[in-house]
Amino acid sequence: MCICVDCRWVDRCQAYHAVERQHGVAHLTDKPDVSPQDPRIHISLHDLSGGGVGVEWDVRACASFEADYGRWQRLRPEQEVPR
Repeated sequence: MCICVDCRWVDRCQAYHAVERQHGVAHLTDKPDVSPQDPRIHISLHDLSGGGVGVEWDVRACASFEADYGRWQRLRPEQEVPR
């Protein structure tokens, strides 16, 4: 799972913005202004039923991470937390 969902900067982070773009989901902000230090993005491929390939992007480590557990959920209370 992406650590960003529990980070203080999730709605302002350029790395999370890139992850949102790769997943084709709505952005938390249109103009992120935080450039994270040393984000480590894990990319995994998996087979989809029907013969396609799925791509999963997750930030697994980041020097700028500041814990704010539940931050993403508070920003989007009507939506399920991305896994």
